[in-house]
Amino acid sequence: MNILLIEDELKVSGFIKKGLEEQLHHVSLAYDGSMGSKMALENEYDLIILDVVLPYINGMEVCKLIRKVKKEVPILMLSALDTVNDKVQGLENGADDYLTKPFHFEELLARIKALNRRKDMVLPGTIYKVGDLEMDCYKKTVSRNKKTILLSAKEFTLLEVLMANKNRVLSRVYIAESVWGISFNRGTNLIDVYINYLRSKVDKGFEKPLIHTVIGMGYVIKEL
Repeated sequence: MNILLIEDELKVSGFIKKGLEEQLHHVSLAYDGSMGSKMALENEYDLIILDVVLPYINGMEVCKLIRKVKKEVPILMLSALDTVNDKVQGLENGADDYLTKPFHFEELLARIKALNRRKDMVLPGTIYKVGDLEMDCYKKTVSRNKKTILLSAKEFTLLEVLMANKNRVLSRVYIAESVWGISFNRGTNLIDVYINYLRSKVDKGFEKPLIHTVIGMGYVIKEL
């Protein structure tokens, strides 16, 4: 993979670059947000690893700048900020995953592989439908009753998991592993927060709700 690493801590960037290159990836480095955003917009990468706290332009703003132009490139955000609000902010700004520091290199590799698998699974013609809700996974579009619904990257992934498992009750553990990665902290309410985000966009204003809570078990998307 051709990877862009935007990280200002020399020890951290050196550690990540060395490890990824040992896995036969090509890694380009940027040490501040200004240079990182410029490189991201002017070149093609298979993955961008982005620190939050950066000189000149912080990682949240860099992520938004990239997403305005490049919708498809996976972005993995790194940060020592580990509250639910921090994670939500990162994901809402366009990151596909959020990994807190310090981390084991094996976990970073697992997150990268998961992002790559999700990208490779999306083929032209992959469309999910539940009632009048339709998702085009290749074009990254969602509509209900022909009305376009705008979702963040993580909201889209969560809805994709639900729709791919139409009528199946999904546990929080399954959702956590499918959407947020293998080391998701199940003690947080991040899943519930994102389910509420989805409901406000997918169900609010429509006669029939599609996203349902099954008490003690999890969530399901279905027509009643």
